[in-house]
Amino acid sequence: MDRILTTPISEQEARGLHVGDVIYVTGMMFTARDEAHLMMLERGAPFPVEGLILYHCGPVVKKEENGEWRVVSAGPTTSARMESIEDRFLERFPVRVIIGKGGMGEKTLAALQEVGSVYTHYTGGAGALAARAITDVTTVHWLSNLGMAEAVWVLSVQEFGPLTVSMDAHGKSLYNTLNATVRKNMQAIHEQIERSE
Repeated sequence: MDRILTTPISEQEARGLHVGDVIYVTGMMFTARDEAHLMMLERGAPFPVEGLILYHCGPVVKKEENGEWRVVSAGPTTSARMESIEDRFLERFPVRVIIGKGGMGEKTLAALQEVGSVYTHYTGGAGALAARAITDVTTVHWLSNLGMAEAVWVLSVQEFGPLTVSMDAHGKSLYNTLNATVRKNMQAIHEQIERSE
């Protein structure tokens, strides 16, 4: 089921999503990779984040002649980099949608259930396509401290997606399901090989 969610996204809206749902998001999104996560946990958020969208992304951004920033590419970062701190981040900053690639682990899955948020997958290698859905760079935080890729970019987006809900607030994880299927298939292959020897 394809849905468009607009920020601020409520806990109820996030809890209404399930693994396999396809969504698009409109409104305010911010980027944060591991260094930005740590900075926000240390110093606090420089803007209200509840109900916004967290994007695991290190964008390529260009400053135009008029002084405005333009996102050239905004592909997702591998989310496993944030697994060790994402649960603490969610408890302190209850974003409702996380966008990344590759999935996250059990600590994050538990935090999604507790807080009422979802993790969504965006296709890697589609950074230029992602940038087309970004309508404006609202502001940037800690650019001089962290550099372009690690800075926190606050972005306006219009129907950013498609995003596949791959971890939901009900304890379901597409990655866990796929891993179980792969293990089962590998076992069947090994048994078939042993029988044919």
